Amino acid sequence: MRLATYNVENLFERARALRPEDRAAGEPVLAAFASFTAVAERLVYDDTDRAVMLEALETLGVLRRNAAGELRRARDPFSAWALLRENRGDFLVAPDDRPPRIVALGRADWIGWVELITEPVDELATRMTARVVSDVAADVLCLVEAEDRRSLARFNSELLNDRYAHCMLIDGNDPRGIDVGLCCVAGVEVRWVRSHVDVPDPLRPGRPLFSRDCPLYQLRLPSGADLFLLLNHFKSQSFAGGDPDPLRRRQSTAVRGLYDALRAEGAEHIAVLGDLNKGPDRHDPSLHPTLEPLLGNDSPLVDGYSLPDFGIGPRPGSFQSCGLAERLDYILLSPELAAKATGGGVHRTGLWGNPKNKKPPARWPVYPEITAARHAASDHAAVWVDLDL
Repeated sequence: MRLATYNVENLFERARALRPEDRAAGEPVLAAFASFTAVAERLVYDDTDRAVMLEALETLGVLRRNAAGELRRARDPFSAWALLRENRGDFLVAPDDRPPRIVALGRADWIGWVELITEPVDELATRMTARVVSDVAADVLCLVEAEDRRSLARFNSELLNDRYAHCMLIDGNDPRGIDVGLCCVAGVEVRWVRSHVDVPDPLRPGRPLFSRDCPLYQLRLPSGADLFLLLNHFKSQSFAGGDPDPLRRRQSTAVRGLYDALRAEGAEHIAVLGDLNKGPDRHDPSLHPTLEPLLGNDSPLVDGYSLPDFGIGPRPGSFQSCGLAERLDYILLSPELAAKATGGGVHRTGLWGNPKNKKPPARWPVYPEITAARHAASDHAAVWVDLDL
């Protein structure tokens, strides 16, 4: 059987602020979104809270400066990065002739939120994503950054000709709609799934540990063997909300704990896979900052890239230009499962490389239909291993 992981960066729609060709413009928007969401949940707003939220709304384009430099509500709300939803109660008063002001005294005064505006993914890019999935031809596929189960099922039926009999996805913690899902061919039984979406972060009271989720699946294969999968999408490398490394280290520590618990229960065939959002150290590839619990010397897990029959290809990484530090996508195997590995590799044919490049990458071939970054299947390559199970 073939096991694979692929960050598809959404199938049909994604937040406008997540455009891969303009990540620099999107970072302050995502930071403003996070700032507004956090402050808006406070029970009581003070003047500083109101100032922070007004500043965030300006960054999000909900509020804009006129020719005189005065702050006003945007006339065309859908030209912004986000929408301010005010379902009940009074939150923002924004007359045409005066500066906007927040009148809510706290969270109990209004029901609403800020919602990132989404836009369709380039149709060709979606078809190229499907082509990668078809060419990799995994029997069991972890998909990272899928919008929701409905989109996943639609992608499978409309673009994959119902290749997969099971498409599973549990909504996670990321409000942008980037979740982790699983697709399995007929003959592979999904016996159960256990979500860890509500596991608390010990250092951030009231907030979840996992940025999306870390669902645990038990699969029964046609041979009768059981396969346990821990699907992941760790904290991104963006510094918009502060240093991301400590949170990612806590996430990798928790996943290692889940792996150890499975081992203690007698499970043998276990894989940890997905986008771990951190590559090896540039100067010492044996070091894996923030991922030490999973890839350090004390970890029993076997990195798929280290398998003797794994074809890394012309570059060591899996993201954009595919340098060593851009090795973000992993399949980690328990020792018993690694002993069953018969091959593996990185599929880069749908990957344009750096989205700022005007020409296709020189180090690997791309599909002939991909003539610009916006047509690429994803900013990530697919990673796969073959297992004799």
